[in-house]
Amino acid sequence: MLNAHPVRRCSLGMYSGVHDSAPTLGGQRASYSPYRNVRGGRDRPKWKGGQAHTSGEAERNQRMRPLVHVEWRACPRRAESEPGLVEQAKGSKTSGHKQGDASDLHSSRLYLNRELSNLGYFARVLAQASDDRHPLLERLRFLAMVSEQIDEFFMVRVSDLLEQLDQKLVEIPPEGMTPVQQLATIRRKVTNLFVEQRRLLCEQLLPKLDEYQIRIVDLRSLTTTQRAALRTYFEKQVFPVLTPLAVDPGHPFPHISNRSVNLAVELVGEGSETRFARVKIPDVIPRLIHVERIMGQHAGGKKSRYTFVWLDDIIAANLSSLFPGIPVLCSHLFQVIRDADIEIHEEEGVDLRRRMEKSLLQARFQETVRLNLETGMPEATRAILTDGLKIGHDGIYAVDRPLGLDSLQELTAVDRPDLKYAPVIAHVPAAIAAGDSLFASIDRHDLLVSLPYDSFATVLDLLTTSTRDDKVLAIKQTLYRVGRNSPVVHALLEAVNEGKQVAVLVELKARFDEESNIEWARELERAGVHVTYGFADLKTHAKVALVVRKDHDGIRRYVHVGTGNYNVETARSYTDIGLLTSDAEFGADATDLFNYLTGYSEQKSYRRFLVAPVNLRQGLLDRIEREIRLHKEGGSGRLIFKCNGLIDQQFIEALYRASQAGCKVDLIVRGICCLRPGVPGVSENIRVVSLVGRFLEHSRVYYFSNAGEPEMLTGSADLMPRNLDHRVEVIFPILDPDIRERVYQTMLQAQLRDTTNAWSLRSDGEYERIRPARGEAPFDSQATLLQTVESHLPMRSKSTPHGR
Repeated sequence: MLNAHPVRRCSLGMYSGVHDSAPTLGGQRASYSPYRNVRGGRDRPKWKGGQAHTSGEAERNQRMRPLVHVEWRACPRRAESEPGLVEQAKGSKTSGHKQGDASDLHSSRLYLNRELSNLGYFARVLAQASDDRHPLLERLRFLAMVSEQIDEFFMVRVSDLLEQLDQKLVEIPPEGMTPVQQLATIRRKVTNLFVEQRRLLCEQLLPKLDEYQIRIVDLRSLTTTQRAALRTYFEKQVFPVLTPLAVDPGHPFPHISNRSVNLAVELVGEGSETRFARVKIPDVIPRLIHVERIMGQHAGGKKSRYTFVWLDDIIAANLSSLFPGIPVLCSHLFQVIRDADIEIHEEEGVDLRRRMEKSLLQARFQETVRLNLETGMPEATRAILTDGLKIGHDGIYAVDRPLGLDSLQELTAVDRPDLKYAPVIAHVPAAIAAGDSLFASIDRHDLLVSLPYDSFATVLDLLTTSTRDDKVLAIKQTLYRVGRNSPVVHALLEAVNEGKQVAVLVELKARFDEESNIEWARELERAGVHVTYGFADLKTHAKVALVVRKDHDGIRRYVHVGTGNYNVETARSYTDIGLLTSDAEFGADATDLFNYLTGYSEQKSYRRFLVAPVNLRQGLLDRIEREIRLHKEGGSGRLIFKCNGLIDQQFIEALYRASQAGCKVDLIVRGICCLRPGVPGVSENIRVVSLVGRFLEHSRVYYFSNAGEPEMLTGSADLMPRNLDHRVEVIFPILDPDIRERVYQTMLQAQLRDTTNAWSLRSDGEYERIRPARGEAPFDSQATLLQTVESHLPMRSKSTPHGR
């Protein structure tokens, strides 16, 4: 029998068969989620030093619902010393930034705050959880991903704002909000997101899952036999992993790892005092325990029952096993979110990989930026946590059980394909599918790979074919995020074993993938690959692969350039563009780029490529100015930009000037957009659309009508300072007119007509869903393209070869 220890209960359905959680089933990984690893980042180097902790007294948000309480309680050590964020925000000015007239392109009225725009994107992702056009388990996945997105937002963006306050080096963004104002507004909006997240979970998703025999239940609702089985499971599988940590004069406050879920346990002490201990919920065990599987009753299929209980509750119910002889008074969950930025310190004689390894170790002890507490936690326990974690009241969020809703993604691993998206049947170019040589196909014409509609196998074939081809002399490639079990890396390892010269730039500073990339770099080096790590002050974000082949007429270079990572997992769920070409100038540019990355080069210009931080910014700006000039001369100016983020003030001002000149500007910006459309006299000719659907829109395309001679560029860079100034990025032209038309019609025009996935940005900074006009059928650009591919319609260019 499970112990009868009192457990703080989750209000989500009150364990009446309706609950939230999400583990991996049977130790298996949950399937990949498209919006999960979309990373934030700083647009400037991180300052050294800690973060600011603010505290004080502030009013509660009166619109809050009872499921989520954001409590403005002061950290005991700092309550009298500092005013709270809301009070500071009320009294602060947008110092140094004039409001100005809207006709002044520097006016703060013309810009939206990047942090709030980012939170707006999270809200659009969360809205997918209520959209019944998505299968039920996919809706749950969207809801769970929002928790992970918010955590990473705090780990990167909020920590940056706190550090500005701590360093007293405040940066006022173009819209004029101070860090204090931003933090106060972020708190209010994040609270609202938490409220809406749990409302959707409790009122829509969990009841609907219950109809399909998928439940998360209270331990008390289980049968005696089921509880006995879970007790045995605890003793054999869970108990040996747990490590209770006492906190007292002889045991200092323990390190709490980032994003971990923990139990704060109160026990009977001497006299009237109580004892405190911390028990971490182990992340090596699924958080949602499948009861039928534990009991050996799971058969699979639609008729199976899926009853889950939280691992948290199993541990809480068996705490007496961890503290024998000491009565347990109560336990409450808490979760810590830490600053995740990694500082790279210049150290003489120490290479970049060793510096990164050292920084990763130090990052585990970064300061706390958010503390999630279970509602009802006693004041004494709260005080121990806030004091030990050194966090003020403004960083505390009190939420009902369970914490860490990103674990709900584990629930999507249940064997119910009827509740998930149907697998994508990706397209392979006809010549390659028929067995033609990949090199011969590329020689005939460029190949466009549009993921996930086209198969990533075509890109992988470039490496595997090169490995087997005796004429191939060398392979060079950039690697940013490749995943844990990468066929791309395995192909490179095989190539070096086959005697090819292989050179790889592994970007160690890919946020949240640093450890994985270090492991791959070590393995590649051991195999004999020439591995470089790029630059300490620049991230190499470009996606380029170069194959050097000796043919009958001399050396020929084959190039792949694209918008997405060489990652087979994301290739199934991210929309990206890649180009395979043997164009001589592409090959020369790729060679020059790798010489810049691996050696010493002061390359300032390229034939086809625009490369950041060398000439990309100015190259795109010059093209905008050209469009303005041509429009004034001929009246047909048109710009269509598709990217993930639009933040850079110089580009926003250029787009405003284009609108003022009369150019029609369509912007497809998935995430952050700091441009304010629809402002009379400034941006009334600008339309901003955001697409959020089954696939993560990740490709970047920059289209210029160019007075009837259209120019289209694509590549790895967004219009953000970090991409333009602090990264190595590559933007390249699509020269083949058939491929250019394909991208224009099936991507740009289709997405501008989308009435299913699209949201329109209003001039007030809010987004609204785009609905079909009365009498029109909804149009889903992603589903339409997917259906086109799966119906085997021609999707590949039939153009004539390039002049070489």
